[in-house]
Amino acid sequence: MSRTAHYKFGLAAFAALGSGWVFVLVALGAFTTSIGAGMAFSDWPLSNGSINPLGWLTEIDKFAEHSHRLSASLMSSITIILAVWLWLTEERTWLRRLGYFAVGLVLTQAAVGGLRVLFDHQHIDLVNTSLGRLFAMLHAVLAQAFVCTLFAIAIASSRPWIEGSSGWTGVSSQRLRQLGAVCVALLFVQLSIAAIVRHSFAGLAIPTFPLSTPEGNLLPALWDFRVSIHFAHRVMAGVVSLALVAFVRQLWREPSAPTALRWLGIGLLGLISLQIYLGAQIIWTGRSVSMTTGHVIIGALTLAVTFLLTCFTYHGSVKTNPA
Repeated sequence: MSRTAHYKFGLAAFAALGSGWVFVLVALGAFTTSIGAGMAFSDWPLSNGSINPLGWLTEIDKFAEHSHRLSASLMSSITIILAVWLWLTEERTWLRRLGYFAVGLVLTQAAVGGLRVLFDHQHIDLVNTSLGRLFAMLHAVLAQAFVCTLFAIAIASSRPWIEGSSGWTGVSSQRLRQLGAVCVALLFVQLSIAAIVRHSFAGLAIPTFPLSTPEGNLLPALWDFRVSIHFAHRVMAGVVSLALVAFVRQLWREPSAPTALRWLGIGLLGLISLQIYLGAQIIWTGRSVSMTTGHVIIGALTLAVTFLLTCFTYHGSVKTNPA
């Protein structure tokens, strides 16, 4: 089997499958956390010593956690197959290495998820939480990096990237590329803050929205760690929103910007608007499971779409040869 940098339908489709399945994993993880089922089983990698534990199809907490574990196992298999496929058929060295990195990341993610369970009983007085919760925060952050890694592989394997389809690729200004990179970085920081908010039970630390007190004050009346991290999440939401608006505005001002990317940018603004609405609904509904889960999913999707747009703005400056 020869290695080439040409478009391969099977590889592209499988990479797209991996990019899609990762959102199933994110959704199940978000639902599990939203209903407080992360410790439905106190052992790992098995669940109550079994791959088919009693009650997991009838009890919602066990169903959520065990489904998440099963979907993670399938995700690991997909990632390993994808890396082997790239190694066998892909000429571009950087893309093969990205496949290896994805395998390392998904295995690390699985191990961190296991440590979250195994060390949940160890309390850390300094930060007033368990060691398991700290691993849960890291687990959530690594999930976002994994989403971007899979999307990078899928993008690099796609026909528009390889063949330079005029509907998706074109010459982009340095300003547009820089704005895209800044937006990706800001979103990653925001989602990392969100992971801390979720796993430190700070989602309702400020129980009113958009203002911070029932009296209508902009700033909270009392401050502690949970209030501070919650408020930081709100502030970053505003910063990210402004950055994304600037990015999409610049995208539409680019004379050579591809039509598909322009309209995807409009979709991105729709996503961030929906994300803000869901965040508000979490407060107004007292942390509804559906709203909280949706907020996590849309956050990851917003990062993925921003990353996709940014990658295509860099298309002309990225080599597609083996080096």
